[in-house]
Amino acid sequence: MEYVSGVDIGTGSVKAVAVNLQCQSFDDHQVYYSFSSPKPGYHEQDPEQIWNAFIVSIQGIIEKVGNPPLAIGLSSAMHSLIPVDQNCRPLAPMITWADSRSAGIAKSLRATQKGLSIYKATGTPLHAMSPLCKIIWLRENDPELFNRTHKFISIKEYIWHKLFNEFTLDQSNASCTGLFNIEQLKWHPDALEQAGITDQSLSNVVTTDHVKKYNGQDLDFLTSNTPFIIGASDGCLANLGSMADKPGIAAITIGTSGAVRVASDRPLPNESSMTFSYILNKETYICGGPINNGGIALQWWLKNIKPEPAEGDYEQLFRQIAIVPAGGNGLLFLPYLTGERAPIWDSESCGTFFGVKLQHTQAHFSRAVLEGICYALKDVLDAVQQNSVPITQINVSGGIVRSDLWVQTLADITGKKLVIVQSDDASAIGAAFMALKSIGTINEYPTSNFWGLKTFEPEPANVAAYAASFIIYKQLYEDLKETMHKIYSITEASKTQTN
Repeated sequence: MEYVSGVDIGTGSVKAVAVNLQCQSFDDHQVYYSFSSPKPGYHEQDPEQIWNAFIVSIQGIIEKVGNPPLAIGLSSAMHSLIPVDQNCRPLAPMITWADSRSAGIAKSLRATQKGLSIYKATGTPLHAMSPLCKIIWLRENDPELFNRTHKFISIKEYIWHKLFNEFTLDQSNASCTGLFNIEQLKWHPDALEQAGITDQSLSNVVTTDHVKKYNGQDLDFLTSNTPFIIGASDGCLANLGSMADKPGIAAITIGTSGAVRVASDRPLPNESSMTFSYILNKETYICGGPINNGGIALQWWLKNIKPEPAEGDYEQLFRQIAIVPAGGNGLLFLPYLTGERAPIWDSESCGTFFGVKLQHTQAHFSRAVLEGICYALKDVLDAVQQNSVPITQINVSGGIVRSDLWVQTLADITGKKLVIVQSDDASAIGAAFMALKSIGTINEYPTSNFWGLKTFEPEPANVAAYAASFIIYKQLYEDLKETMHKIYSITEASKTQTN
């Protein structure tokens, strides 16, 4: 069978999907790995382990299909940073997007006009996830490592170097470093100066449809001259894989974290909410915002109800939530369990239940957690809509699609029609679509009239109830922000004393 493979190099796994020449996915193979956290706020991984998972994932999809793919397109998680030597040997573990050690640097940058200028030029929020902030942290806290580093690269660049022995990065992943000017399409001098580096410390940047043929030895199960398409970031390709790469259709993905993204023909900066603007291809930016607390908040709550939850316990949880009316009888939840990114960008925020009364049961608290996640996504959606064309539809992917109740709640809170167009393979499928177009198999990316797909229309009575509660949800953070920061300071001080 003729097909291409899209490979998504994620934070928790590498997933390869098989997509036929009619743009239909029909098989996948996933390889998981873990992370380490040697100190509070650290989130690190071994690049070599991810490279090995990359090889096994491609080998696995070939074994399942029975023959090698015509081409392979790459997707990767954003914001990773690996300091390497001239031969691309890692000098330290990879720092992932979830690492928060540079939170103080990001906070200081956000308070300056220079920082805001860099944000507008690069489209990358000033946050600990940003490679810009990570590099500054290394310069200030580990100067010996900083000075020994030949290149600061991402996991995409590490794998590309393994394949082709060159330091090359696509415009999409470059656009989420905080170091790349997204309109001039080159490394941004002010950001480089802020980081204390030159463009010689970074890779050569190419377009997302860049193709190179592989003739190496590590992947001997491929045919000679197999084209590799460098591709884009996982967020941008999730829009492409979800057929949300046209204005007016947003994409929401919920996994452990979550994101709201909409396609635009120009960047959509928002200084107060610091939404991102990343590059998909020459014509399209993907703009939006990420939240820290998606499925992880629901997992946290379920573990508090059942210390050793099983798969069926999630179904039981949703049945419990279904008996509680929309709005949870006045019980609200701010889901900032791991701090929050868009639109508040506050690593010192915390989770909060508000409005607790004797009438509230465990089911009410469960419903409040689910609604809190959806409110956080609406908060980002509203920020994006301030500058975008009107959003009439949201295409949904990720773990949320397993629960009709969750999707319906999100439809009611956003007031938008939701369409389930893909499962949690959207980024890998988007990479496959880009591969098909880059090698000339298709002339245009696939579109859908969404006929026959599962849709969820907002229920007017619930929309009204949630609109009133959302106003209170928004005000809660503003009212509690100072207190949250005091609690954070006390907690950090106690950690220091303990250590």
